[in-house]
Amino acid sequence: MISANELRTGVTIEIENDLYVIVSYQHVKPGKGSPFVRIKLKNLNTGNVIERTFRPEDKFKKAFLESKAMQYLYKEGDNFVFMDLESYEQFYLSQEDAGDAANFLKENLEITVVFYRDKPVSVELPTFIEVVVIHTEPGIRGDTATSAMKPAIVETGYKLNVPLFVSDGDIIRIDTRTGEYLERVGK
Repeated sequence: MISANELRTGVTIEIENDLYVIVSYQHVKPGKGSPFVRIKLKNLNTGNVIERTFRPEDKFKKAFLESKAMQYLYKEGDNFVFMDLESYEQFYLSQEDAGDAANFLKENLEITVVFYRDKPVSVELPTFIEVVVIHTEPGIRGDTATSAMKPAIVETGYKLNVPLFVSDGDIIRIDTRTGEYLERVGK
């Protein structure tokens, strides 16, 4: 058990049989009354973020998570197939369990899957990935004075906005945290 005073950002706890990660933590000592702890929590099952206050002496069950290095192999129906890099066992993860990470999964990409009680709770991607643009409209010649953007579709099926100079077949770098274009890497 861990007390509210010992909680910090990034710690995973169990509250009412749900798994939460602490997004922000603030210990407040008001002028009158007893101190309290204000915590912003993200539910790892639903993705909802809530804010709650606790007394410093409140106790929580600390959740122990297991991280496994995996490699994405391919998509089979609505499931993604991964291979454990230690045991070489194949593992299936549904589109729902993969969440937003599904937008950035490309074959042979190494990721980390976080498990709680042998159930996957999150997929941790590399911060940046390089993908090939499979479709985008051609840019208009001479329209480079502004930082205009146009829609593009990359090899994973993800749609994003790219600068006008990007064309089909270009390799671009994407930030997986925001899903935004960073730079053109090559052809």
